[in-house]
Amino acid sequence: MKLPLTMMGGRQMTSGNTMFLSDMGMMGSTLAGYLFWWGSLTHLASIVPIRGFIRRLKSRLYPEIHITVHEQNGDKSFSRNELYYAVETYLSELASGKANNLKAAISNNGRSVTLALDNREKMVDFFDGVHLHWVHQSDSPSANGAAGPSEAAHFFVGGGGGRGGGAASTRGDKRYVLTFLRRDRPQVVGRYLSHVLERARELQAKSRKRKLYTNGPYSGAGWSSVLFDHPASFDTLAMEPPQKKRIMDDLMTFSKSKDYYAKIGRAWKRGYLLHGPPGTGKSTMIAAIANFLGYDVYDLELTAVGSNTELRNLLASTTTKAIVVVEDIDCSLEVTAARKAPGNARTRGRWKDAPSKSKRINGMNYCFSDSGNEGGEKKNKKSEVTLSGLLNIIDGLWSVCGGERLIVFTTNHVEKLDPALIRKGRMDVHIEMSYSTFEGFKILAKNYLDIDHHPLFDAVERLMEEVKVTPADIAEQLMPKTLDATPADKASACLQDLIQSMTKLKGARK
Repeated sequence: MKLPLTMMGGRQMTSGNTMFLSDMGMMGSTLAGYLFWWGSLTHLASIVPIRGFIRRLKSRLYPEIHITVHEQNGDKSFSRNELYYAVETYLSELASGKANNLKAAISNNGRSVTLALDNREKMVDFFDGVHLHWVHQSDSPSANGAAGPSEAAHFFVGGGGGRGGGAASTRGDKRYVLTFLRRDRPQVVGRYLSHVLERARELQAKSRKRKLYTNGPYSGAGWSSVLFDHPASFDTLAMEPPQKKRIMDDLMTFSKSKDYYAKIGRAWKRGYLLHGPPGTGKSTMIAAIANFLGYDVYDLELTAVGSNTELRNLLASTTTKAIVVVEDIDCSLEVTAARKAPGNARTRGRWKDAPSKSKRINGMNYCFSDSGNEGGEKKNKKSEVTLSGLLNIIDGLWSVCGGERLIVFTTNHVEKLDPALIRKGRMDVHIEMSYSTFEGFKILAKNYLDIDHHPLFDAVERLMEEVKVTPADIAEQLMPKTLDATPADKASACLQDLIQSMTKLKGARK
C-alpha cells in the first residue's frame, strides 16, 4: 500500500503536484542549458572568422533587405516625413497603370484626380536591372505595429523605431516598405532612392498650385501671395511661330541643365529682357513662360524695397523654380549707377518715388531727385536700393540663392537702361515685343473668333503693312460685342471694326 506524501503542516502532496514539480525541474534545466549555449555562441561570435561565417549564413538564409519609410518622423513632434510623400508621389505614377487596389484623391492643383496604392497593395519597380518591391501598410491605432516585415535586415526612415514603427504605430502609422535583394544594396541606396526623390519633385512641381507673389506694405518685410491661374500660353501668344519656338527651346534647355550649370561653375539662373511699346504682350509673355515651365512668379516692386539688405532678404526667401519679375524697370530706375559726371561728385543711384530731373552728360542720361516738395510738405520715405544692389542679385554672390530661377525685366524704353544692367550674363536673352505682324493677327483671329481664313483678311494684311498696331489694339477690336449674332456674323463685324480702326489710324498719321 502506497503511503501518501506529506508536506510541512501535514498537508498531502498529490500526484498532480508531483508532476508539476517535475515539469518545473525540466524547464529549469532546459533554460540553464539554453543560457549556457547562448553564452558560448556569443563568445564564439566575437571571434572574427566565426562572425564572418555567421554573417554569410544569415545573408543566405535571409537574402532580402527592407527599408521602411514612415509617414511621420520619429521625434516627439511627429512631424511629417517628406520622403514618405515623395515615395507616394513617385508610386502614384506607376500605380495608375499597374496596381489593382488604388485610392483616389483630388490633386493639389484641383484639376485632376491622383491615384495611390491602397493599404497592403504591392507594386514592382525596375531600376537599372534591379527588381524592387513596394508595399503600402497602414495600421489602426490598436494595431501596434503588427503588420511590419518579420525577417531580414530592416532600415527605418522616420517613425519611432522598431520593426512595426514603434511609437508611431500607436497613432495609426502609415508607411511604405521597400524590399530588395541584399546584393543590390549599393545601387538602391546609392542611386535608386535619389532617383525616386528627384522624379517625385518633378511630378510635384507639375501638379502643385502655382502662386503669384508680391512685396509691398501689406506683406511686411516678405512676400504675400495669391494663386496664379493665368490662362496665357505660347499657343495663344500673338508672335511669329519661329520666334516662339526659339524662346521655348531656350527655356526648356535651361530647365534641364542643372548639371551643366554646375559643371561650368555658373549659378542656375537666366535673365530675360522683354522690351517694346506698351500693349505688345510683355506681361502675357511672362504668364506664358510661367505656365510653360510650371514656375511661381515673384512680382518684385522695387519702390517698396527699403534697402539693399531688404532686397537680398527678399531674394533669399524665394523658392526654386521661380520667375523674379521687375516690370517697367525704366520707371523705377532713376539713376544709372555710381558714375562720375563732369563737375560733379560721385552720383549714387537710387530707386525713387519722388519726381526727378534728368540731364544728359557725355551721351548718358542721369536722373537727380528733387531736394524738396511743392508746398513744403514732408517728402515720403524713399527707397535706398542702389543699382549695384540690384546687379548683385542678378549675377553677384547672392544670385546663387535658390536654383532654377529666371529673372525677367520689362521696359518700354530699352534705350534708357544702363548697358551694365542689360549686358549678356545678366540679361542673357533680349526679346523685342514689337507691333503685331499679319502672322500674329491670324493667331489672335483664331483665339478670339475661331477662324483661320476670311475674305477680309486681305484688307487687314494691306493695312498692317502701312500702319503699326499693337496686339492689344487688335484684340480689343476682335472681341465680340454681342451674343445674339451667329459666329460668322460676329467674325465679319469684328474684322470690319478692325479695318475701320486701322483706316482711321492711317488717316491720322498722314
